[in-house]
Amino acid sequence: MKLLTEEIKRALPPLGTHDETITDNIPVICTFFTPTGAQWHWYVTEGEQQEDGDWLLFGLVHGMEKEWGYFSLSELQSVACGFGLGIERDLYTSPKTIGAIYECV
Repeated sequence: MKLLTEEIKRALPPLGTHDETITDNIPVICTFFTPTGAQWHWYVTEGEQQEDGDWLLFGLVHGMEKEWGYFSLSELQSVACGFGLGIERDLYTSPKTIGAIYECV
């Protein structure tokens, strides 16, 4: 599965765009998740392509804890979740805000 489509790349605001935004109002552009037992989710709110061609993304990571952080596309692509599966992109949730995510998790 392609994690970042051209449509998603165009929709991603540059890093730092939401520095002054109230957290609940920040839109989630896309969501990645582990498709096996231990559920981890990456709620992407910003991103930029780097000089080396990789994408640096920023958003809310919900794993053992909920925390904001940076992660790269190459890092997500390198994760082996077991059973021959890797990180996947959520194809079925409509765009939402971080506030809506906090209500669900």
